Amino acid sequence: MAVILRVASATDVRAVAGAIAGMIREEGRAEVQAIGPQAVNQAVKGAAIARTFLAPEALDVAFIPQFVEVEVEGRLRTALRLTVVAWSR
Repeated sequence: MAVILRVASATDVRAVAGAIAGMIREEGRAEVQAIGPQAVNQAVKGAAIARTFLAPEALDVAFIPQFVEVEVEGRLRTALRLTVVAWSR
């Protein structure tokens, strides 16, 4: 099973970007999950910054968003999951 990077509203976007870039380098894709508008904002900004991190390697990225149900502290919550994929420029 792939590792899912969980992003919170207070997560540093450069840390998210670095994690996404690292996952893409190793696996060719990254799974990023966020709950709430501020967390989703951080996740999307992280994906955008990861694009700049990967540009020197002639890689570009795009993401596919989807809603997923996840259990948090015994309750079902709706999260946004981004599948970030890369290809050679």
